[in-house]
Amino acid sequence: MRNIGFVMASRMLVEERKLVRFMYREKGEGNDSGWRFFTGEEDQQYVDDPDNIKIYDIQTILDIDKSIRPYLDSAEYSAFEKDEDEKCFRMVEDFDFGRNIEEA
Repeated sequence: MRNIGFVMASRMLVEERKLVRFMYREKGEGNDSGWRFFTGEEDQQYVDDPDNIKIYDIQTILDIDKSIRPYLDSAEYSAFEKDEDEKCFRMVEDFDFGRNIEEA
């Protein structure tokens, strides 16, 4: 696996080794790939606490959930979630990245 830079993920995902159910890619800077990974079980209060989101090497996340691999080359400002049957990801077309894509 080529080094894509670091990623950010919830501690819940990594420490409890839960599968990724939601992921998105922001604009990366420097060694930051822009990828963010979550279980889909985190509430807003959990995510807003900076102690609950940590920096990881992508291999740490792949060791937990290899199903993310085909999506890692997706463009910046891409978002994906698992279908209800948890077999594959689908693109989230209306995810709010908190900025205007035309300005990117």
